Parts: sequence; C-alpha cells; structure tokens
Amino acid sequence: MMITKKALSRRTVLRGLGATLALPLLDGMVPALTALGQTAAQPIRRFGVVYLPNGVVIDQWTPALDGAAFELSPILRPLTPFRDRLLIVSGLTQNTNGLTARSGAVHGRCATKFLTGAIPRPFGQEGNDFRADVSIDQLLARELGRQTQLGSLELSLESGDKGAGTCDGGYSCTYSHTITWRGPTTPLPMEHDPRVVFERMFGDGGSTDPIARRARLADNRSLLDSVTDKVAELRRGLGPSDVGKLDEYLDAVRDVERRIQTAEAQSNRELPVVDQPAGVPDTFAEHARLMFDLQVLAYQSDLTRVITFMVGREFSSRTYPEIGAPGGHHPLSHEHSAASQEQLVRINVHHAEQFAYYLDRLQSTPDGDGSLLDQVLLYYGAGMSEGDHQPWNLPVVLAGGGGGRLSGGRHLRYGETAGGAGAYSSVEGGTPLANLHLAVLEKLGMRMDALHDSTGRLEI
Repeated sequence: MMITKKALSRRTVLRGLGATLALPLLDGMVPALTALGQTAAQPIRRFGVVYLPNGVVIDQWTPALDGAAFELSPILRPLTPFRDRLLIVSGLTQNTNGLTARSGAVHGRCATKFLTGAIPRPFGQEGNDFRADVSIDQLLARELGRQTQLGSLELSLESGDKGAGTCDGGYSCTYSHTITWRGPTTPLPMEHDPRVVFERMFGDGGSTDPIARRARLADNRSLLDSVTDKVAELRRGLGPSDVGKLDEYLDAVRDVERRIQTAEAQSNRELPVVDQPAGVPDTFAEHARLMFDLQVLAYQSDLTRVITFMVGREFSSRTYPEIGAPGGHHPLSHEHSAASQEQLVRINVHHAEQFAYYLDRLQSTPDGDGSLLDQVLLYYGAGMSEGDHQPWNLPVVLAGGGGGRLSGGRHLRYGETAGGAGAYSSVEGGTPLANLHLAVLEKLGMRMDALHDSTGRLEI
C-alpha cells in the first residue's frame, strides 16, 4: 500500500440526484485512518453467514480425514481453489437438551436456533406471538455497526411474504423465513429483491413514492450517471493506484445495476413461475451471483460489516430443473431413493458452486494490504445435517482469513460418541454449536464467557 500525504476521509461519499455512492478503501484514506489512531495494516473486522435450507447429504459433505490431511468431499469440491482458506467443522449439535429434535416445527427450530440458540415457541392467535433471542450477527452489528452506514444486511433468495402465517407444525413462518433476530421478539426480514437491496445501499432518487420510482427507472438514469461530475473531480486528486481501485469499483457498481435493470426488463415477460417478482433474475445461479456481488460491494464500500444471507428458507420446495434436479428440495430431503439422493447432491453442489463464486469475488477484491477474503469471516452451512430433521452433526464451514485471526486448511471433528468416527449423538448432549459461536465472536473482538447453551469455547 502506498501512503500518500492526501487525507481523504474513509466516510467520503459522492451524492447526486438522491443517490449516495460510498467509496472503497483507497490509499489516500490511510492518513485519515492514522489520525484516528489506526494503522494502515489494521484489518476491518467483517462477518457473514451463508445459510443452506433443508440440510445436506451429510455423508457427501463431511471429509473422511481430519486435520490438515483432509480432502474435500464431493459436495464441497467446488471450493477446492480455496481449500487453504476453509476450516471445516463437523459434529456440532443444536440438540444438547433434546428439544430441537422434538417433533413439530423442526425446520423452524433449526433455522431459529442456528444463530440465536433459542427454541421457538408456537404461533400465537394474533400472528405475532413469536420469541427467540438476539442472534450472533446482531451482537456483532451492535459493535461493528457503529462505524458504518448500515448496521447489517439481511438477504435471501426466496421471498418471505408469507411470514405472517403458519408453516411448520403450526409455528409461525417467521421461524423458517429468517435466521436473524435483533431481540427476543424482533425478527428481521430477509430481502430477496436485488433492486430493493441496491436502493437500500445507494439510494433511489430521494423518494419512496412508487410512481416517482417507476418514472426514474423509465428514465433509465443510473446511479453512476448521477455522480459523474463528482467522480471526475475526485479522480483528479488521486494517485495511480487509487484511480485503478476506483475504476474497478465503479465498473462493478455499474455491472450490478445493469444486471438488475436487465432482470426487471425480463420480468415483464410471460413466465411459467407465477410468483416471479420484478427485479429477480430468471435462474437461481443468476440471482445468487447478483446477490453475492451486492454483498461484495457492501463490504468493499464499508456500508456494512455484517451480512446474513439465506440461500433459501427452511421448508423450501424450490426446484432446480436446470441442473437435472426437478424434484422439490424439501420433499427430496425426506426421500432416500438413489434417484432422490442424486438430485439432492446436485442441489448441494450447485449451492457450493455459487459460494465458490462469492469467495472468488472476495479474493479478487483488494482491501487494505490484502483482499476482502483475507478480512472477512464467513459461516457456510445449515441448521440441520440431513433434511429429515437431524439437528446434530451439523454441516458448517468457516471461510476467509478473519483479519489474520483464522487459520484454514483444516477439518476439525467434534461430538463423537463411543461408536467412533461418524457416530454422533442423535438424542441430546454433544458439543453445542454455541461453543463455535463463542470462538468466532472472540476472533472478531467480542469475548464472552458464555452464550446460549454453550459449554465452553472451541479452540479453532
């Protein structure tokens, strides 16, 4: 990193026509950071969650060997380029007291408990009688969000519009449609429309009036067009390295905006999917990659340092005919025929391929003296192992460098019973997922002695 004498504030933004364009970390901002008592090399702590619905085919997920000698399993093989940045953790449980596996609403229980450690309670007569606990992403948002425009982002690839009803065993759909809770009675909705996310990040012309919004879209005026003059003025005062970083960032913003506009144009066509909302791309992969690109922009511009992302809601019956998996995801997870298992593995691999795209984008995006992947700590996994309601032996991968605090290239196995490798407690007991949460929070600067049903802190 070249340190210049120009002190450019880290919070510098460009404004135009109601839009606000935050900037990535530039060399010219280093003196401003130093003035605040920070050093150029001090990493920014970031946290993200990529949550998988309906569990996985666990024996195709879990590596056979432990420690540094492991080989990536068939489902995780798309992550091969990032093997040294992965910490695979097997054998953790959400069923320490036996309640999570109790019949009724197991999908909602597993999703809710994944970050909150809380067991949901039944749906109330008024439609809002739900209770959990604050999720670990929101614990971090309280701390890390003090320095960002947005405390956190909560995203999904499926609409949660039915959250007011009942979904699983008479429990509120809220428990299946979100994993993020600001407080015991405050679940946070997950946004699935890229246009809405983009406008939350960069503005929408200063008006929430739908007529005004449609008029702006019809005018096809882009965010970057609205700040062109200010970008040119800023560029004149930057060094060559910063000009390159700025141009790369602006190209990424324009590409995301162009893809959103294309998706909106396509949404006007007659489509076989009845609930296809405006602004959402036609295919799962296009949608996933667009949402991942928005997350990269959010981290790169330091709009937020905490993001939770649901690849799908629990109980999801999405189909994937484009990859040869036409069966509904949730029904397939309860079938054990060879054909069904093959489709499930294809779905799990397809999800991993999109996550690999995300890791590649993070790795190729400079941040300080490294990349965004060096600085972020990501969860990738599910709240149950198999889709037929097994909240033990959870599939969990940590990815990224965690600002130099996380060492990858390892497979750690916990929770084995006397049965040996692969035998895990299916009733109660075992090593709680909350023990991992404690370790992750500590690596991100938040030390807590206990959390939820923790019994200690994992050494990772």
